[in-house]
Amino acid sequence: MDFKWTEEQELIRKNMREFALKYVEPVAAEIDENERHPAEVFQKLAEGGWMGIPIPQQYGGAGSDFLTHIIAVEELCRVCASTGLTMSFQCGILGMLIKDFGTEEQKKKYVTPLARGRFLGSFCLTEPGAGTDMMAAATTAVRDGDHYVINGTKTFISNGPFADMYLVFCWTDRAAGRKGMSALIVPKGTPGLRPGVPFRKTGLRSSQTSEVFFRDCPVPRENLLGDEGRGIPMAMIGLDHARVGAAAVSVGILQAALDESIRYSKERVQFGNPISRQQAVAWMIADMATDLTAARFLTYHAAWLKDQKRPFTTESAIAKLFGSEKAMYHTTRAVQIHGGYGYIKGAKVERLMRDAKVTEIFDGTSEAQRMVISFNTLR
Repeated sequence: MDFKWTEEQELIRKNMREFALKYVEPVAAEIDENERHPAEVFQKLAEGGWMGIPIPQQYGGAGSDFLTHIIAVEELCRVCASTGLTMSFQCGILGMLIKDFGTEEQKKKYVTPLARGRFLGSFCLTEPGAGTDMMAAATTAVRDGDHYVINGTKTFISNGPFADMYLVFCWTDRAAGRKGMSALIVPKGTPGLRPGVPFRKTGLRSSQTSEVFFRDCPVPRENLLGDEGRGIPMAMIGLDHARVGAAAVSVGILQAALDESIRYSKERVQFGNPISRQQAVAWMIADMATDLTAARFLTYHAAWLKDQKRPFTTESAIAKLFGSEKAMYHTTRAVQIHGGYGYIKGAKVERLMRDAKVTEIFDGTSEAQRMVISFNTLR
């Protein structure tokens, strides 16, 4: 593996940093406080071509690789994790799944608007009774002539309240077990599709999340993604991508925690000296920098493996597990460094701590990552 970034990757990082400071930093606290989806920011992301970095140019993307996309996600999350998360799964999961498994018509109809930021999509897998245990899902899609009729409820769906299209995983043949789940593309406005109200979350508050209800929802057969019965393998591939994205979110949060801790520790004076000169604080920052470096390399390695068309399931789980747990640990250390000021609503480190917690939960909990890692290591 070459540890030197390409000129394109260096430029992407620099330009995303400038973009995030100019357009996202000024609204980051407000959209968190008001739980507001920043449509104006995503319009700017679309105009700048940021939404489709890993998508081929023929489908409206930049034609770059997955690692370059991950670098951009990390840099955006350094300023606002909610915004970076949405960009991450827009084409890092949805766009790439439809690109890899869709028909040419589906690619033109859905991948292109996703890559150009005209659409925002949702990945509808989790259900009230089926989180880690995908086989416990209850949503069904029954064939009726040239349509499938979907019934069921999905939950914890990012972009659920306002998505333009939903990729829905549901049973088309429950008796077939793991070969009985399929994936269907459901456009916004389809009869029987009803998004729920946004959940009031602790963190990532401007990334709106809700239930999505399907009641006798008819979907044309041509909206089947890939072959019938291939839903579980597609979902697992999607989760591999998602976990690298989640790791990048964690790295961005951790970098921001380090930035804020360095800045404050140099400004805050106690006993006649900046607190950065106190060993207790300096060593917290040293540990933060060490774990940040490790988390970043684990994340980039997983993304690099994907670009090399090599298996990366275990590596994506390792990167997600390590990055999320270190982000949670070190954001609490960042609050500790700030003292009482870090625990006040509106302090950036307070938001970072709230955002970090859910990285240990979404796209598979830390316990689920340990299941994946141990299974693949011990077999």
